[in-house]
Amino acid sequence: MDSSKGSKGSRGKVARKKGVSKTVKAGLQFPVGRLARYLKKGRYAKRVGTGAPVYLAAVLEYLAAEVLELAGNAARDNKKNRIIPRHIQLAVRNDEELGKLLSGVTIAYGGVLPNIHQVLLPKKSAENAEKTPKSFKTSKSPKRTPA
Repeated sequence: MDSSKGSKGSRGKVARKKGVSKTVKAGLQFPVGRLARYLKKGRYAKRVGTGAPVYLAAVLEYLAAEVLELAGNAARDNKKNRIIPRHIQLAVRNDEELGKLLSGVTIAYGGVLPNIHQVLLPKKSAENAEKTPKSFKTSKSPKRTPA
């Protein structure tokens, strides 16, 4: 009798189905099981429902995709193929909602947004030259003749 076969009625080893992860079931990229473990270990609540880590993973994935898309656009604007912290900084600070969400966050090597205060900009001399007629020129005061 072959050792791979069991008793009289069995036809060899029973093929066990591979498990399908919660991440695949949810159709996400972020790890649902790992987030469930973190929620439990973090003791944020006594009990954690099955939908909570799925929802959290979906929200985090959306935020990551949003930041990456905007940072990719910033990299393309700077004619670069790779996203660097500067591109993330530009993406976050130029977006109103992400800027509000990450207002208290410092991005290392991100730099600052290019900004020059209006007061420091030079006055528009071109407009001033157009307003004053060219025939009217201020000259030195005429010399007085001694009286």
